Amino acid sequence: MGTVFKKGNWWLDFRVDGRRRRKKVGPSKALADAVWAKTQVQIAENRFLDVRKEQKVRFDDFAHEFYENYCKINHRSPNKASGSAIKVLVPYFGGRFLHEITPQLIEQFKRDRLKDVCPSTVNRALSCLKSLFNRAIEWDKYDGENPVKKVKLFPENNQRTRFLEKEQIAGLIAACDSRLRPIVIVAVNTGMRKSELLNLRWSDIDFERGVIYLLRTKNNEKREIPMNEAVKTAFISVRKDPICPYIFHTKNGEPFLEIRKLFAKALMKAGITNFRYHDLRHTFASQLAMSQVDMNTIRELLGHKSLRMTLRYSHLSLDHKKRAVEVLDRKMDGFRTPKEPEVNNEILPLDATLINASICKNVIV
Repeated sequence: MGTVFKKGNWWLDFRVDGRRRRKKVGPSKALADAVWAKTQVQIAENRFLDVRKEQKVRFDDFAHEFYENYCKINHRSPNKASGSAIKVLVPYFGGRFLHEITPQLIEQFKRDRLKDVCPSTVNRALSCLKSLFNRAIEWDKYDGENPVKKVKLFPENNQRTRFLEKEQIAGLIAACDSRLRPIVIVAVNTGMRKSELLNLRWSDIDFERGVIYLLRTKNNEKREIPMNEAVKTAFISVRKDPICPYIFHTKNGEPFLEIRKLFAKALMKAGITNFRYHDLRHTFASQLAMSQVDMNTIRELLGHKSLRMTLRYSHLSLDHKKRAVEVLDRKMDGFRTPKEPEVNNEILPLDATLINASICKNVIV
């Protein structure tokens, strides 16, 4: 059994010896039908020559091509995301052809990798591997089925909400050196992601209107963030390099690629443990929630597409639900339940005639 379908060009999709095969024919539907008819005859007469194009492509060779021609072009931080994953995948799957990588082998990779890293890190590597095979199929380097589709990802808990209290924020800022301090101040007062901050340019700042324009965001959507006085002062304290367009940069005028060591040193000096840089974003949102800012405004400032991600902070707003029902109480003021009529509990004397009639009804003759 098989079919002819169109995806840019016309393709054949069929099975031989229990293995799924895909073959690109070209732009002609008539040619695809003719090739499919011939292929059916070859399969029936056991004359189908199963020339696997993917046998000629080794994993490590294609991984390099995938990184250079796809990751560097389409990913914002290829070194951090795909680059790290590929450094793990190549030593494990290297030396094999693409068609030799099976779901069973990938499951074994999951188990082995889990011994060294957390489940979410394993999932990132699997996502990279899945994308690699998708590109191999699109680029006609592999015409089998993506083996990662049959592998389940580990469940993840992304609901961590670690944040700093006001005293801890002040302590962390005081512990930062001159290069890191304005970055932390802006992060705590805007909720911007690290990549958004490190990629920030002077042309993105409008001091007159007091707005930061984010053109390169995680959701690929433009975002405007208002600046308070603390943020403006932090920007002004940064020495502007006449050549480098980035606000935060090294002494050589190069943009910061990573500030992990600087941040870890500041945390140690401030005595703060179990805290990541991304938790500065949680701190921004948590402090707003505890100041009774509504959830939708927090969502817009964080750049969340849906309210579901923002609602993790709702439990910090102690009386936001109470205030919500009080609004309804005021609105429904004129529609309260009417009072029940008062009942007179005084015992009144009964008519003797009614008593006799009631007794007579219960007498059986």
